[in-house]
Amino acid sequence: MSNPFLKQVFNKDKTFRPKRKFEPGTQRFELHKKAQASLNAGLDLKLAVQLPAGEELNDWVAVHVVDFFNRVNLIYGTISDGCTERSCPVMSGGPKYEYRWQDEHRFRRPTALSAPRYMDLLMDWIEVQINNEDVFPTNVGTPFPRNFLQVAKKILSRLFRVFVHVYIHHFDRIAQLGSEAHVNTCYKHFYYFVTEFGLIDTKELEPLKEMTARMCH
Repeated sequence: MSNPFLKQVFNKDKTFRPKRKFEPGTQRFELHKKAQASLNAGLDLKLAVQLPAGEELNDWVAVHVVDFFNRVNLIYGTISDGCTERSCPVMSGGPKYEYRWQDEHRFRRPTALSAPRYMDLLMDWIEVQINNEDVFPTNVGTPFPRNFLQVAKKILSRLFRVFVHVYIHHFDRIAQLGSEAHVNTCYKHFYYFVTEFGLIDTKELEPLKEMTARMCH
């Protein structure tokens, strides 16, 4: 395992959240395999994100939300030792963008927090959503709630903020680990997916607009 990025990812000192797995034999596991096969075959990412014929949009979105959560979580984990209360006292994406945390429990009003605190709350919050059977049902035949896409949009918008913070404040660390190509591919995959299905407001995408134009068009 000579790749320093992988070494960092699998460093035993790092505590990563358990991945949400898809149960073999379920429809969603098959979809997950289909999505992975397209990527592994080197299929153009723009084509790989398109809804396969005969599949339900909610299922396709659910599979990708879980996958992106796992990937973004790993990317942030690799730079988290350099993202501290001191280095990043505000969760931001450069001087123009500051992200405040809000949830249904402790932070009912948008609250300014340090980046590591924001990330902790964000990953915990997403984990609760994707492990909630009422929101992300795993049994075939159990319908998705009516507000499923709304919840998915919120998760994806917040995951996008992780990319913003990592690219703007910690890209030197990514470069140092030799993992720009990996992170860029994850970002392109994410970007093509959310724009294919209109899952993030254009204004949320603004902080990385110039980089995205160079990378994705």
